[in-house]
Amino acid sequence: MIVDCHCHAGKGDGLTGPWDTSAALDAYVRRADEAGIAHTVLFAAFHSDYAAANRQVAAIVRRHPDRFSGFAFVDAARDRGRIGTLVGEAVEQHGFLGIKVHRHDARISREICEAARRYQVPVLYDVMGEVWVADLLATEYPDVEFIIPHLGSFADDWRAQLAFIDHLARRRNIFTDTSGVRRFDLLERAVRRAGPRKVLFGSDGPWLHPGVELAKIRALKLPAADERDVLAGNWFRLVARARAERAIRRSPAAPPSSARRLGASAAHVR
Repeated sequence: MIVDCHCHAGKGDGLTGPWDTSAALDAYVRRADEAGIAHTVLFAAFHSDYAAANRQVAAIVRRHPDRFSGFAFVDAARDRGRIGTLVGEAVEQHGFLGIKVHRHDARISREICEAARRYQVPVLYDVMGEVWVADLLATEYPDVEFIIPHLGSFADDWRAQLAFIDHLARRRNIFTDTSGVRRFDLLERAVRRAGPRKVLFGSDGPWLHPGVELAKIRALKLPAADERDVLAGNWFRLVARARAERAIRRSPAAPPSSARRLGASAAHVR
């Protein structure tokens, strides 16, 4: 099974670029199906009201629960004082499995980290090159897992990516995804130094082609077990606590059918 851990969906309201205008999934789903990607983690396009944007994503996940999972997008500054409420709605009502934060909006806050701790979900935080924060997050919140996408820099800042690999290798609860990483030698170095269990496959769809992004994982020529970890196993492990809590809340006697299917997939990739 292949899980794409990084894809946007829904309408934004900024109209400054694709990232805050529209993240339509039609072409993405066709390309992902052609590439053999079975499950995709969605979060909103940039938006001035993430409560509304998260509900857009929830509607998509609700229609296709076996195809999609959701992460709650929050803004550390604009949503200050209501992060717990937003994450609580996302986890308890929408069944979301994590939190998405972007430095473009604001730097991550304790409020976000504490919400992640409370709901036992990972945080995917795009640091935009400020990779030093990984060390602070790892030490201040050792019981929270953080995914720093793009090896720390979507802007292809090789200095930041090189520095981030050290944090990735040293800190147990720091992970990365492969979306948008253009310097293949650095991706190889990250897997070699930190190990395949610290790296997740992501595409940054729908704007990047999931099949092209997946080809980078194939090009690593990892042993089969290691490739399975990157393509799905690591994601299942990171969201295991959130999935367990979700299943318990929905049905104390037995998890829902979709949770059972995902659980079976997790057992397979392990």
